[in-house]
Amino acid sequence: MKIRSAFICSLFIATLTLFTCCSSSDYDFLRDVKIELGYEDFIKQPQYSGSVKIGVGGKLTIVLYSNPTTGYIWSESAQISDQGVLQQTSHKFLPPESNQTGAGGKEVWTFKALRPGMSTVYLEYGRPWEGGEKKAWTFNLTVLVE
Repeated sequence: MKIRSAFICSLFIATLTLFTCCSSSDYDFLRDVKIELGYEDFIKQPQYSGSVKIGVGGKLTIVLYSNPTTGYIWSESAQISDQGVLQQTSHKFLPPESNQTGAGGKEVWTFKALRPGMSTVYLEYGRPWEGGEKKAWTFNLTVLVE
């Protein structure tokens, strides 16, 4: 009887350890989320729409193709539907990796998940001057913070 009790106790501890590891791993997965879309992605789907889950305190990074030499640029500041849930912390341009004339680079936005809830991130790629093409590409992401 003692052997059976010890076996059941060991099995319980092993199951609890496995559950704890998986829960921790899942949470770590939600800590930092990165979404990257290139030129080809927007050619196939100019109006991108998606969703993502992230944990409170986590970092969301959005990396989008950009080529300002064409006159097209992304919105510098993202439109965020609930800034109490998600806050933009930075935006920067990464130059092209190639020295080829007219090569495109990337724009990178980072966000911090502040509290549980849902928010959207919206960005537009276009020519911002009067008469310039607006909304050539759009990026719309629903973010669920858990």
